[in-house]
Amino acid sequence: QVQLVESGGGLVQPGGSLRLSCAASRSIFSISRMGWYRQAPGKQRELVASFTSGSTINYSDSVKDRFTISRSNAKNTVYLQMNSLKPEDTAVYYCNYYDVRIGQYWGQGTQVTVSS
Repeated sequence: QVQLVESGGGLVQPGGSLRLSCAASRSIFSISRMGWYRQAPGKQRELVASFTSGSTINYSDSVKDRFTISRSNAKNTVYLQMNSLKPEDTAVYYCNYYDVRIGQYWGQGTQVTVSS
């Protein structure tokens, strides 16, 4: 099992910023894919940003140029810096870890609320 612990969510005003963290219980250096998804009430879970072991980065069109995904291999942690937040960014954000050899794992989620 892989444990994923998210942190950094909270309430922020439109235009503000938050930085999410996801700490994994095992190495992410050679992971197949890792990143962030989000789910708003009544909607399906969607990809926000992710990276592969080959360092290919993917962003949802709705967050590109506003969000940045990064990682610390030493800390086994992936980050999501969120700038210029909009009310439509409000959702529960989930950390996702996928290794082709051991499978897919999800964090518990962290709430992000963007409201004035």
